Amino acid sequence: MAKDRTRFVCQACGAPAPKWQGRCDACGEWNTLVEEVAEARGPGPAAKASGGRRVEFVGLKGSSAPPARIMTGIAELDRVLGGGLVPGSAVLVGGDPGIGKSTILLQAAARIARDGRRALYVSGEEAVEQVRLRAARLGVSDGSDKGRFGLAAATSLRDIAASLEGEPEAALVVMDSIQTVWLDALDSAPGTVSQVRACAAELIRLAKTRGFAIVLVGHVTKEGTLAGPRVLEHMVDATLYFEGDRGHQFRILRAVKNRYGATDEIGVFEMTERGLVEVPNPSALFLAERRGNVSGSAVFAGVEGTRPVLVEVQCLLSPSAGGSPRRQVVGWDSGRLAMLLAVLETRCAMGIGMNDVYLNVAGGLRINEPAADLAVAAALVSAATDRPTDPEAVYFGEVGLSGEVRQVAQTETRLREAQKLGFGAATLPRRVARGSAPPAAIPGLRLTEIGHLADLVAGFAAETVRKKKPAGAKEGAPRDPAPA
Repeated sequence: MAKDRTRFVCQACGAPAPKWQGRCDACGEWNTLVEEVAEARGPGPAAKASGGRRVEFVGLKGSSAPPARIMTGIAELDRVLGGGLVPGSAVLVGGDPGIGKSTILLQAAARIARDGRRALYVSGEEAVEQVRLRAARLGVSDGSDKGRFGLAAATSLRDIAASLEGEPEAALVVMDSIQTVWLDALDSAPGTVSQVRACAAELIRLAKTRGFAIVLVGHVTKEGTLAGPRVLEHMVDATLYFEGDRGHQFRILRAVKNRYGATDEIGVFEMTERGLVEVPNPSALFLAERRGNVSGSAVFAGVEGTRPVLVEVQCLLSPSAGGSPRRQVVGWDSGRLAMLLAVLETRCAMGIGMNDVYLNVAGGLRINEPAADLAVAAALVSAATDRPTDPEAVYFGEVGLSGEVRQVAQTETRLREAQKLGFGAATLPRRVARGSAPPAAIPGLRLTEIGHLADLVAGFAAETVRKKKPAGAKEGAPRDPAPA
């Protein structure tokens, strides 16, 4: 029988190493290698093993019914999942501590139990009484589930697996969290790479064989990524991230992977005393406190997954005190901001590079699509010229290194969302490709197409000249001399 051997595994990326060293060669992290006992391998390669059954191969042509869905009763959560939970699927939910992961999953499990399905909630971090106190605060412990909700506190994988084997009617299982579960066959601490991988694989196997949907809660690192090996995200069918500031009432649930729905779909929630409340119209919520007469502000018409979202982009310029100017960005890519500043200076002759630049996406939403370039550029030019943007206008378009404004997808969807919220104008890229269809005419919406970033800057420059001209003065006419 082969002997167990020890090895060192990086707790950040899961890469093995033959001996301990201060820095992981794979990911570059320091002090992340932990000694673990590798599983003993049997004699001979796996290809020579006997006793397996033959796998049936089928052709590509065929039809199958779409997978059935388990509706959670929370519309925003069902939207992110692609229409509800799929039986036998595995979902990984990550987010900062206190962001609302346990709250939303407890609410979803309680609603599923209220609809007549068996829902199980296993907590490895809190005692049963602590979960009951949260349920009472959320108002979900009123007995309307009629005994269909099961609550337990356990961390041993053997105990959890044996309990799930005895629940043939279970439709949903929530494991909060996967980093607290441990398997006694592995000589390593809970939360290590080996423990997380082995425990997650066993729970997912149970979900596939027993037919219930399992939701795994995962911790995140200080960089905001899921703790443990990246292989954990490849093992599950969907990966959801909770975004937002703990001091802010808005929460964004984003799908970064989904085998049963669209990726980059978002759900918007508001944290209240009664838990997380879904926001059906996030655009109106993000723009509720917007002031249209302030320079450095522009409205971006974006698309998150299949949903159009309007959000305010704010920019502030201040003279640098010396040294390197600061670039503080919240909710957007700092590298893309540096590119836009370089384009404005080089292609549009705007001297704003020596100023401190502060950029913020209001509402706690993080924008990832390049279509926000034009809105950010409008906010930057507005702050530099101290001229507010049109309060009734939205902006969207991608900006290239030569200053050209490129086309983006789903133009009509963005325009219709702007028209629905009462906006009267939109600045968008000019059509340059032959045969490209013009944007659909939206009643009450004035469209301004631009092909280069200089056209946007020229509009603010013309507005500045118009503002400086005295009232009553005609174009090209000399001014009346001042009275003596």
